[in-house]
Amino acid sequence: MARIDSRKRLFFVKDIDHAERMRQALVNANPDLAAANSRYIMRITGDNEEGKAQLDNFIDPESTFPVIVTTSRLMTTGVDAQTCKLIVLDRRIASVAEFKQIIGRGTRINEYYNKMYFTIMDFKRATALFADPLFDGDPVQIYEPGPDESAVPPEDGPEEMKKEGAAELKVDSSETEGSDGQRRTKYYVDDVAVTVATERVQYLDANGKLITESLRDYTRKTVRKEFASPTSFLTTWNKAKRKQAIVEELALRGVFLDELAEQVGRDFDAFDLICHVAFDQPPLTRRERANNVRKRNVFAKYGGKTREVLNALLEKYADAGLSSVESLEILKVDPLRKFGTPIEIVNIFGGKEQYMAAVYELESQLYEGAA
Repeated sequence: MARIDSRKRLFFVKDIDHAERMRQALVNANPDLAAANSRYIMRITGDNEEGKAQLDNFIDPESTFPVIVTTSRLMTTGVDAQTCKLIVLDRRIASVAEFKQIIGRGTRINEYYNKMYFTIMDFKRATALFADPLFDGDPVQIYEPGPDESAVPPEDGPEEMKKEGAAELKVDSSETEGSDGQRRTKYYVDDVAVTVATERVQYLDANGKLITESLRDYTRKTVRKEFASPTSFLTTWNKAKRKQAIVEELALRGVFLDELAEQVGRDFDAFDLICHVAFDQPPLTRRERANNVRKRNVFAKYGGKTREVLNALLEKYADAGLSSVESLEILKVDPLRKFGTPIEIVNIFGGKEQYMAAVYELESQLYEGAA
C-alpha cells in the first residue's frame, strides 16, 4: 500500500467490520505516523464512541488529526469536511442520491488551506455508474491504472489537456460591481476577460429528487414546515445542547447552509442564515453577535482566567461559527491551548459539567433577543 501524506482522506466501505479492517490495514501501512499519534487514522462509525468523538475534529480545518478516517454510512450527509482531498469508495452504491452525498464530503472549497480540488479513488465503479457531466461537470483527470501500473495518477494530466488545445480558465481574485449592485468575480479564458450571462445551480434533496425551485425558496418552505415562526425556531435552537445537530437534520432534508452562505454571505452563522431566508429576519454577522455579548459584559461574574477562556471561545465563534466552539477539541488549538491542556482548561471552570454549562450560557447570550 502506498505511503499516505498528511492531507485529510475519507474511506467509505461496505460495513462497520470492513471499516475496522480498513483502519487496521492503513495503520499497518503507516506504523510510524499511527504510533506518533493514535488519532492519525481512525474509524468513525455509529457504534464507535471514540471515533464519533473525533468527528468535529476531522471537520475542523485547524485541527491536524484525524488525517485518515474510515466509515460506512455515518458521514454521507451533514459533514462539512472542508479540507478532505481524497474520497475512497470501496463499497457498492445503488443510489445516485447517496453517491452525490458521499462525494459531497470532498467538494468544499477552502482557499486559505489550499483546498481547491479533490480526488475520488473508486474501487466499485460508482463514478462510471453515476457519471453526470451536466450536474457535476467533467473531471479534470480520469486515471484507470493497469495491473502493473502505479495507483498514483501522473501529475501531467492537466498539462496534457492544455497541449490538446483546451482553453485555460483563470479566476481573478478581484471583484467588480455589476449594474444591479451585486459583487461579481472576474473570469478570464485564455487571458480574455469574459462575463457570466446566466448561472444555473441544481440540488438534490435527501431522496435524490431534483429540487426545481431556487435554494432560497426550497429552504424557506422546508424550514417553515417545521417551525411556524422565528420564535419557535429560536426556542428549539436555544434548547438544543448541540446546535450542529439541528444543522445536520436540516441538511438531511435538503437545506444546504454552505450553499446558502455563498448566496447570502459567509460571515453569518447557521441561525442567521435560516432566520433570514425562512423568516425575512435581518441577519447579524458572527462578529456582530460576538461584540454584542462583549458589550453586555456577561462574563463579569467569572474569574480572570475563566473569563479569558470564554472571550477566546467567543473570538473562535466570530471566526468560524458554533460548530467548532461546541467541540472540546477546540481547546487543543490556538489561542485556547495557551491556557493549558483540555483537562486543565476544563478544571479552571471546576470540571467538565461547569465548563459545558458556561459554553451553553455563551451560546444563549449570542442569540439573546434574536426573535
